[in-house]
Amino acid sequence: MEQSMNLAPERTKKRKAPEEAHESSAFFLDDLNQDLLEGVLSWLPASSFFRLRSVCKRWSSIATSASFQIACSKIPFRDPWFLMVDQHLDQSIVFDSSEWNWKSLSHPVYLQQNHGDKPIPVASSGGLICYRTSSGEFIVCNPVTGACRRIPQVGMASESQNLHAIAMYSSPKDPSAYRIVLVLGEFSNLAFRVFDSNKGLWEEEAILAQKAESSSESHMAGDETVYFLSKAGDVVASNMQRSPSKQYSSVLTMENGEEVVYFLSHSGTVVACNLARRTFVEHPRLLPLYFEYSIDVVECDGEMLVVVLSEFLETASLRVWKFSKPDRSWQQVAAMPPAMSHEFYGKKVDINCIGHEDMIFICLNSSDFSSNIMCNVIKNQWVELPKCCVHGKAKEFMSAFSFEPRLEASV
Repeated sequence: MEQSMNLAPERTKKRKAPEEAHESSAFFLDDLNQDLLEGVLSWLPASSFFRLRSVCKRWSSIATSASFQIACSKIPFRDPWFLMVDQHLDQSIVFDSSEWNWKSLSHPVYLQQNHGDKPIPVASSGGLICYRTSSGEFIVCNPVTGACRRIPQVGMASESQNLHAIAMYSSPKDPSAYRIVLVLGEFSNLAFRVFDSNKGLWEEEAILAQKAESSSESHMAGDETVYFLSKAGDVVASNMQRSPSKQYSSVLTMENGEEVVYFLSHSGTVVACNLARRTFVEHPRLLPLYFEYSIDVVECDGEMLVVVLSEFLETASLRVWKFSKPDRSWQQVAAMPPAMSHEFYGKKVDINCIGHEDMIFICLNSSDFSSNIMCNVIKNQWVELPKCCVHGKAKEFMSAFSFEPRLEASV
């Protein structure tokens, strides 16, 4: 039964509240000067930015002012949004981790007008997403504002080489300063190229030398494929099968001031490329080559982690690992409760993951199964997300890319 509660103060002999005194003590946001008002509004949840223009004329002008964007840039951290990728690429749907719900953003006009060559998101950092077209063109976009920038062509020499990884790094101090890193070439002769947004051009290609410590245990055999029989009697290829958006899945971390790019080789091992020292090393294999599993690399709190979904003893397990450099071994940091992971057994589920701070967003897909999981690595908490329904039908997503919803991040 609903009850109406009157919270207005009663006027009694003990307390008088003249109307004039009440009005004089009232405080209104519009009484603030422009700088203070912009500072207060900059702390609003990111989803509120879209409603600023409908409040009043003054707030509408603030939403697009340069000084308000400066105020927003002083906010040290915003809870991440996750841009979802499906097979159609015709919508911009995000998961808001602060409000724990799905949102639909206006799909950037530039991406819609790209002459039928649908750009696929391939990397993200800060408040920006990097897209790539089938012709090799790169486009950087702010999903919140819809602003896009077409990146100059890499060059014929680099475009003809095998591409292994695409990584992106944004400066925490300047959200509009970013670098796009490509790792390419044959495994016997890896190289990298970097696009610097401040310079507006691609830097010269640099060769990566393989460190001697990994040469004796290297499994990187180029495009060679090993076939074996699974437990079910199926012929399985040892090469990694990736969805288009995660084909060049990689992460970029800063370690002692040096940029390090991690990516998966064709056979599923983790390769670490130190751009400052211009070297690369292959980490030991997590699981045997003749073993069915799905794997992805993520970055959490500046550290590279690996997520693995495997089957063992008539059940499935989903675990998170980190690499210990001193003894060159893998250490488990989190594991999904068996009651949850057993649901994936026998369904040939593929995982595509993205990390942000202490969270990992995991997309699980198979021919008859789809789910999205959020994992808190520090607390070892695993939560299944609610289904995203569009026109009454649940959407199935292949992967996701994390970004901070920042108005001030320019391309």
